[in-house]
Amino acid sequence: MSNMILKKLEEEGVIDKEKALSLNAQAKSEYKEVEEMIIEEGILSEDDLFSIKSRAIDVPLKDDINMDSVSDATIKCIPRETAKSYNMIPIGKEGEKIEVGMVYPENLKTKEALDFLAYRNKFEYKIYLIKISDFNKLLRQYQTLEEEVGSAMQKIEKEEDTEEEKEEVSETEREFRELAEEAPIIRMVGVIMKQAVEGEASDIHIEPSKEQLKVRFRVSGKLYSSLFLPMKIHQAIVARIKILSNLRIDERRLSQDGRFSTEVENKNIDFRVSTLPTTQGEKVVIRVLDSEKALMEMEDLGLSGNNLELAQKSTQEPNGLILVTGPTGSGKTTTLYSILKELNEEEVNIVTLEDPVEYYMEGVNQSQTKPDIGYTFASGLRQILRQDPDVIMVGEIRDEETAELAIHAALTGHIVLSTLHTNSAVGAIPRLLDMGVRPFLISPALNSVIAQRLVPKLCQECKEKVTPEADMETLIKNEISENPSLSAPKSMKTHKPGGCNKCGSEGFRGRVGIFEVMKMDEKLKKAILENADRDVIEKAAYQSGMISMRQDGIYKSFEGLTTVEEVLKATKETD
Repeated sequence: MSNMILKKLEEEGVIDKEKALSLNAQAKSEYKEVEEMIIEEGILSEDDLFSIKSRAIDVPLKDDINMDSVSDATIKCIPRETAKSYNMIPIGKEGEKIEVGMVYPENLKTKEALDFLAYRNKFEYKIYLIKISDFNKLLRQYQTLEEEVGSAMQKIEKEEDTEEEKEEVSETEREFRELAEEAPIIRMVGVIMKQAVEGEASDIHIEPSKEQLKVRFRVSGKLYSSLFLPMKIHQAIVARIKILSNLRIDERRLSQDGRFSTEVENKNIDFRVSTLPTTQGEKVVIRVLDSEKALMEMEDLGLSGNNLELAQKSTQEPNGLILVTGPTGSGKTTTLYSILKELNEEEVNIVTLEDPVEYYMEGVNQSQTKPDIGYTFASGLRQILRQDPDVIMVGEIRDEETAELAIHAALTGHIVLSTLHTNSAVGAIPRLLDMGVRPFLISPALNSVIAQRLVPKLCQECKEKVTPEADMETLIKNEISENPSLSAPKSMKTHKPGGCNKCGSEGFRGRVGIFEVMKMDEKLKKAILENADRDVIEKAAYQSGMISMRQDGIYKSFEGLTTVEEVLKATKETD
């Protein structure tokens, strides 16, 4: 049926006969579908191609699909491996008919497989055409762990039958522990962890609702539904995670925090656990901490050019305060660890105070705050100063006392690293002033401020070079012209996402940082001492070579690392 698609494209003047023959031959030689070749070569967008295909094969195209609304019973009509092999997936129910989405409904083998399943499982169906990217996205959300769920359900039903025979129903820690340590539950939790690591997820969300237990993974900053499990096994899964994290199993009224480590794919992975009581039961969020990815070199974070040079100069100073700023989830901790890695040498005494300790670093003395016993950032910092440190890292400056102690340490011969929640590098100055730090102390103590955001990184296999539209080109030129340190590039070509098997047709793989680095010099010190307003300080920073996050992101779009649209979205609040 690939010939039918190519013929339709010829009829509509998209390609000529010679190109059609070439695409057909290339697809066969590379064992790919013609549709993949058309998208990869940029002949048509996926939307336009599948719109044409829908007309060519007379199958309606469906693109408003939400797997969250698909019931477990509907999902089980087509096993995941079958769905993956034949590029078809249940996407809903219309009356008594199962709606089945297919990427290649013209394929006879796919149709035969569906007919067999319909006969065996006694259901009727209606076929829709779906795009390759939608199929890949839905497949990631697809119900897996069917055998594990079945085993767990059998065990739970057995436990329930036993409970009914008792005069009283109790939910003691011992009973939860016994259930949580059954093989099916252990296997299920293990598979969830493995999937998260293999899928490069940063977080796992286990969320109870009235009807089902939803497991979602955060990948490249976005949450994707991955598993839908029966609510009957919710408590057992939560109990298993609590056992691993050494948390109280019988405490469900209060939130708890813990962590555990395990080996996945021959790598030691740390998991940081947080539980939260909700109206439907305990929600669990697990942060996946892969130290191999976290302990990166500064240039691997996305620091480059002038930003990298200024950041590295900061680490070579004998003393001073280095601040990393940005909202929650912007990668501040990873940047701090990269700086620590740069400073971590045998003759250097590094002491950290963190809440919590995210990654363990060999050669670094790491301490975790415990506010419930009075061990806070401020009290801990006083203790650290008695430990003869060369480098001090304080997880966050949250109050006046911690700010004053950090400034004092920076003025008395220490390199001090910390974070602040501000939208920009310049915003760190008024934030410190608001905390009561006096300008004549900020000026000599502050070494540099690194502000950052994380943006989706383009898949390097399928990214496409494009010429920006007129209004976007004007915006880019205006941004560049505002900074005296920047010159217009030779080419204004930016990039956009494509879609391939490597990135699951998303067009993005991972994230990259965009930065602005404000390195203190005489102009900036003078502006701060004179208690100048923010605009004056910002102007002095640009004159001293600072590049804004938006400008850094635009240059990364020229390099093919991200898109201008993603940069604008990430830096909206810095305007």
